[in-house]
Amino acid sequence: MFVPLINQSFKTYLMSTKQIQGKLWSVAPHYWSQHFEPYFLPMYKKVLAQLKLTEETLLLDAGCGSGLFSSMAISTGAQVIGIDAAPGLLEVARQRNPDNNFMEEDLEALPFADNSFDVVTGFNSFQYAGDFEKALLESKRVLKKKGRLVIGIWDKPEMSEATQILKAIGSFLPPPPPGTPGPFALSFDGALEALVTQAGMNPGKIEQVDCPWEYPDERTLLRALLSPAPSIRVIQHAGEGVVRDAILKALAPFKTASGGYHFRNKARYMIVKT
Repeated sequence: MFVPLINQSFKTYLMSTKQIQGKLWSVAPHYWSQHFEPYFLPMYKKVLAQLKLTEETLLLDAGCGSGLFSSMAISTGAQVIGIDAAPGLLEVARQRNPDNNFMEEDLEALPFADNSFDVVTGFNSFQYAGDFEKALLESKRVLKKKGRLVIGIWDKPEMSEATQILKAIGSFLPPPPPGTPGPFALSFDGALEALVTQAGMNPGKIEQVDCPWEYPDERTLLRALLSPAPSIRVIQHAGEGVVRDAILKALAPFKTASGGYHFRNKARYMIVKT
């Protein structure tokens, strides 16, 4: 276990991805797929341009969510299998890609043989794993020799205006145990590089991508921002009304003259060659 990121004494607290994150991300999957996931498109497009997938490429989308990146990879001709811990998101992914295989599985225990895939992608997924290193080692195990692992995450909190949301709603939860993973658990300088090295791989170059959010009105904004797992967790603890009011208050500075909302955000990704 990579000690600076996860405290060893809290392993018993950190349930598997499937047990905790699967339930939270299944509460509002359609709102996520319609109003949130599309803002990762700049990162998806940039990664695809570098991967240069072909019809002979077998790709595992690890933490595929509602299947947007999977759809884009499928459109290149690649053979794609998607896994996710959230049955609600998987249902959307299957509707988008009815001829492909999407499975409810855990990042820390992939049901595939060694050396199965040419590419494994994990967008906005590894940072939610109960055990970062175990999830990474599983991806390494199922990759073929000279395969490629893509890890896409948020950039550092100060690089995204959307972090104001987490600050606003996080105040309604009791402090989590030290070492508990969250949206930015792998985003700090050196964290991802150290984890990849710990897993026995050579870190690739970290690339930054602008992923701005643009919402036309308050209704759309709330549909989007009340759907991710961190928001759902706070809603379950404090109630939707409290969370809604906190979001609107915190995001008032980002309201545009037209009544919409605009946020400047950055994501980052690394392509690791095995």
